[in-house]
Amino acid sequence: MAWQLPKRWPEGVVPEGSPDPKEFAQLVWEQGRAHGRDLPWRYVDDPYAVMVSEIMLQQTQVKRVLRYWPRFMAQFPTVDALAAASTADVLEAWQGLGYNRRALALKRACDLCSAQHGGALPHTYQELLDLPGVGPATAAGVMAFALQQPGAYVETNVRTVFLHVLFPDCEKVSDKVLEPLVALTCPKDRPREWYYALLDFGAHLKATVGNANRRSSSYSRQSTFEGSRRQKRSELLRIVLDEPGISLERAHALLNAFEAARKREQVPKDLFCDLVSQMEGEGFFAREGDRLIPR
Repeated sequence: MAWQLPKRWPEGVVPEGSPDPKEFAQLVWEQGRAHGRDLPWRYVDDPYAVMVSEIMLQQTQVKRVLRYWPRFMAQFPTVDALAAASTADVLEAWQGLGYNRRALALKRACDLCSAQHGGALPHTYQELLDLPGVGPATAAGVMAFALQQPGAYVETNVRTVFLHVLFPDCEKVSDKVLEPLVALTCPKDRPREWYYALLDFGAHLKATVGNANRRSSSYSRQSTFEGSRRQKRSELLRIVLDEPGISLERAHALLNAFEAARKREQVPKDLFCDLVSQMEGEGFFAREGDRLIPR
């Protein structure tokens, strides 16, 4: 028997006057077709390739990922290829995408899959969720896009559609409210195409009427990168990758030069030491005496 949408939403969840599930689905399919995007990681059945794209797309614009994903996949085409690579090579390939912890987590996830799963990603939601750096959206994305299994895939563009269409006048709508609705509308036979339609409709809404995702209780404004601790960490990593074995004194001097070129104050020694200790502990590099070595 073909899968069918329910005739109505769960009672008391969606504001009165909202489109019913069938009307909502029709709108999503129409808008998805009208504003569809041709992206290289779509209609790919390889869970690893999909996971790489999902992790790259976290807090990063599509246009930037379009430059990085093909190169990264060419350099590390499989789970085993990424597991066999050095951490330094993975971080080098990631440079410019930001949020470098994602690259470390991806590397650790592939190390685990290579050792315990025969070089393949697990094929269940819970096993994916157990991997380093894989949250509910990434796990659901791999299930829907690579394995074509239905589920609740909740990310910023999906939230945007549900909030814009079903909760136009509501603030601080939680994912606990949205997740059952997302799962309820996901067709059992076409989850991949359905979520593509939602993503494309959501991207169109953001570009034309604004970001309804701001009315989600999970929304938080991204902090300014320029001059931030995050930028200092990113530059320090680049310095170490560019000069393996660099001395602490020289790394500090180069980081100060980076700040001075932007007319900012020098990095105090205690802050520099704190950055080094933190990043060493996270696995970005190792310290041998007074020198920093990429892992």
